[in-house]
Amino acid sequence: MKRLASILLGGLTILYPLIAVAMLRHVPIYIVLIVLLVALGLRLWLGGKSAPFSIILASISAITGISVTAIFDQELSLRLYPVFMAGAMLVAFLVSLIRGPSMIERFARLAEPELPDHASGYTYKVTVVWCAFIAINLVIALWTVFYASMEVWSIYNGLIAYVLMAVLFIGELVFRKFIWKPKES
Repeated sequence: MKRLASILLGGLTILYPLIAVAMLRHVPIYIVLIVLLVALGLRLWLGGKSAPFSIILASISAITGISVTAIFDQELSLRLYPVFMAGAMLVAFLVSLIRGPSMIERFARLAEPELPDHASGYTYKVTVVWCAFIAINLVIALWTVFYASMEVWSIYNGLIAYVLMAVLFIGELVFRKFIWKPKES
């Protein structure tokens, strides 16, 4: 039950930009913010210590950033959520490049604990690509906060950004499975 609730809350926070625009047509903005903060808090609590550090960091930074910004401007805090999440994820990925193992290597080891030696260099490079993607996405998300309509903000941050992530993920998977041939040791 706890796992199902965590998955549902994860979906809610991912689809937040689309849900927020729909909610704003029927309820005041502070209700939308409360729903978001409660969802993030519950997701953090339900995930507990089993959640990846990057998700914990992203959730805490988003909760803090939204709460502080809401004191001054509720609409701005509502729109900054994807920026706070992308920023925290970028920091987590960058730190993994410095301290190791890289974030992608950590994910790869979840599926295959005994990675071959050559995989470490490859996963490092893939993590660099993800860092570049996240940084570009963060800049676009920030642009939508200040220069785009609420609808454009919602469509980019609630749909297009995730489609682009899926394309990168699937593209890397195809590259790794069918094109990339590691050097034999």
